[in-house]
Amino acid sequence: MTIEINNESQVEVDEAAILRLAAFALEQMHVHADADLAIVLVDEGAMEQLHVQWMDEPGPTDVLSFPMDELRPGTEESPTPPGLLGDIVLCPQVAEVQAEAAGHSTLEELLLLTTHGILHLLGFDHAEPDEEREMFGIQRDILVGFALVERRRR
Repeated sequence: MTIEINNESQVEVDEAAILRLAAFALEQMHVHADADLAIVLVDEGAMEQLHVQWMDEPGPTDVLSFPMDELRPGTEESPTPPGLLGDIVLCPQVAEVQAEAAGHSTLEELLLLTTHGILHLLGFDHAEPDEEREMFGIQRDILVGFALVERRRR
């Protein structure tokens, strides 16, 4: 599995933790080992441009997902086919504000947003209440599982 992280923002982040989380999430969703994912961290100005261009909404947002091959979650017996999962764009400055409001660290917020972005790349959405329950439940399970793995790492 190829996961590339490119920090174009002016904010120092724990790229290794984001990489570990992304690999964990893709494994949990049974994404083929030959799938590719790109994660880019950008400043507020760049995120605002993308937000306006792709969502026609003003201001910077926290995360945007750009699916490529429209891969869907696999199963243990039948993982997704190999391919380009897509790109996730994160804005650490927006994540920092949200983390403060939520009472946790910016890294925890970035891990949540990375998971959220991966689920969007895999076709999940939260426009309807049923979709939101499903997506946010999977998101929570991935984050809890990752936290357990990280505790064992230390």
